[in-house]
Amino acid sequence: MAETIAETERLRLRNWDYGDLDEFLRHTNTEAVMRWLGGVWPREKHEAAFGRIKTYEREYGHTFWIVERKSDGALLGFCGLKRVNSDGAPNPGDFEVGWRLREDAWGLGYAKEAAIASLDLAFGRFGAPHVVALTVNQNEPSRGLMKRLRMTRSPDMDFQSADMPAELNPVIVYRMDAADWPAARAAALG
Repeated sequence: MAETIAETERLRLRNWDYGDLDEFLRHTNTEAVMRWLGGVWPREKHEAAFGRIKTYEREYGHTFWIVERKSDGALLGFCGLKRVNSDGAPNPGDFEVGWRLREDAWGLGYAKEAAIASLDLAFGRFGAPHVVALTVNQNEPSRGLMKRLRMTRSPDMDFQSADMPAELNPVIVYRMDAADWPAARAAALG
């Protein structure tokens, strides 16, 4: 049984079970979900990413956790924390918050709810001095969530990533400092 890391009103953030990968792929490896990540990935690339997720969990105690709806146990995607390891990033090792939810979970506030829980863990349990979030300029929904979380745009940290197609570069960065999180959290919830 996978360990629950955090619960919100509607969601459970939990560690991955090995059986989660097929369900995750079924719902999130779609053109719409993967649009700003370079397109649908082959299974092998997801398996490699799953290996990294399990490594983060082992090495740091945090990862991109499964987001599960409490009312019916549906796997909605992932949200959580990892360490920046993107090729070309100027801030390797920083805490990074990230999310990827299935299309039928968009627009319902789930990503925001899970991201707030993840940031609470980053600044509480894990003592992060700051947390960044990465996206591409074209990904307006993710940028919008970063703004609703009251994260600050940090153009000095933008970078060209060899992991992204040229048309999606540069990767852009938003940041939240630990000292700013209590007020930002209250505003995001308000």
